[in-house]
Formats: sequence, structure tokens, C-alpha cells
Amino acid sequence: QVQLVESGGGLVQAGDSLRLSCAVSGRTLSNYAMTWFRQAPGKEREFVAGVARSGGITLYSDFVKGRFIISRDNAKNTVYLQMDSLKPEDTAVYYCAAGTFVYPIMRKSPRDYDYWGQGTQVTVSS
Repeated sequence: QVQLVESGGGLVQAGDSLRLSCAVSGRTLSNYAMTWFRQAPGKEREFVAGVARSGGITLYSDFVKGRFIISRDNAKNTVYLQMDSLKPEDTAVYYCAAGTFVYPIMRKSPRDYDYWGQGTQVTVSS
């Protein structure tokens, strides 16, 4: 059974930084494409950033491009999301997700992901 556990969320001010972590257990991380989604109250879950199995290819939503960086350490079975220049509109629960799909190597729909963490709250005050 694959388990994903997020950590690193919290309450920060606009302009601050946070680094989220997603620890994967049960299977080798390199088996999965990894992605961060987020969901704000009353809104649908949306794609934030993804990284392919090898770590060589990343994909970002326009609203985080240039501010967030996703990375993975397959040796540590951990995925990270470095979030800089945070804005109040980044406030949401952030979820880590693992996908077993092969092609295309990155996907943006939550339906394509097989395993999910419990989420970590990020709140950005103005």
C-alpha cells in the first residue's frame, strides 16, 4: 500500500516562503509521476506543479510559474514544493499525488492520479 504524507504547511504573510514535503512509503518513488494540487474553499482541486518520474521534466500552472519549484529526491522517496513570493490567493489545502501513468509523462487532471496524501494547509495573510 502506497502512502503519501505531506508536511510543511502553515500560516505566513504575503511575500514569505514555505517548503512543502511529501514523503512516500510503500513503493519506490521512481515508479510514479508526482504532482502537487491545491484546493481552496468552494473551489475545485487544481493542478499546481508536477515532476516526471526521472525528475528531468517539470510542469507548472501559470499562476505559480516563476514562484514555485517542484523537485524530487528518489533516494529519499520525497517530493518537495518550494513556494516563494506567496500571495493570499495561494491559500489552500495542498495535496501531493502519485500517478502510475506512463504517457503523456505529465498530466494535470486529478482523475489521473492513483494515490493521494491527506493534505497540508497553507494560509497566506495580506
